Amino acid sequence: MSQIDVINFADTPSLVSRYIREMRDVNIQNDPVRFRLNLNRIGEIMAYEISKRLDYCNEQIATPLGNAVCQQLKDQVVIATILRAGLPFHHGFLNFFDRAENAFVSAYRRYREKGDQFEVVVEYMATPNLDGKTLILVDPMLATGSSMELGYRALLKKGTPAKIHVCSVISSRQAIEYVCNTFPTDKTTIWTAAIDPAINSKSFIVPGLGDAGDLAYGVKDEE
Repeated sequence: MSQIDVINFADTPSLVSRYIREMRDVNIQNDPVRFRLNLNRIGEIMAYEISKRLDYCNEQIATPLGNAVCQQLKDQVVIATILRAGLPFHHGFLNFFDRAENAFVSAYRRYREKGDQFEVVVEYMATPNLDGKTLILVDPMLATGSSMELGYRALLKKGTPAKIHVCSVISSRQAIEYVCNTFPTDKTTIWTAAIDPAINSKSFIVPGLGDAGDLAYGVKDEE
């Protein structure tokens, strides 16, 4: 039985390590411009690495001095984002896949009146048809994996992608296992910049970096 390939950027030292450090550091992360920039940068790097796994065809073009054979991307790419922290991360992917189609899913935690229990609610979705396309699902924090799965299930109403790339900045081990057990193993790849060991009682990644949405866009009113 095939297994989902998990690409952890922390396994190989690179500039991604510096960006992750700045995003985690309580003395640096409260600069929202820098935080969003680092999300964007990691999105760009992941997009480049994903591009190496896509399909291309040769195309002959005319230059001022003759003809040249160049490679043209065959895959039809759709970048799908879980709102709201995913927006600057999404933009990093779009900088590289600049002709990609885009999809957006509003998925959030609805906490019960007492305790830390919650359900994930999908309220809004905008997407092109996905049949036969390469779906890149991006969400900076992959804590439990349930939001990512529900977003994916909602998107399936608009077609079945040929390939799936699940992308996060920081993931918990539990979420990685969850995605491996719930996404199709024959066409899914997981990309993450770091894998942390645990989640707390509120399902936040530990050590993580806090609430990525608040750090990127300001604290939201919980009422």
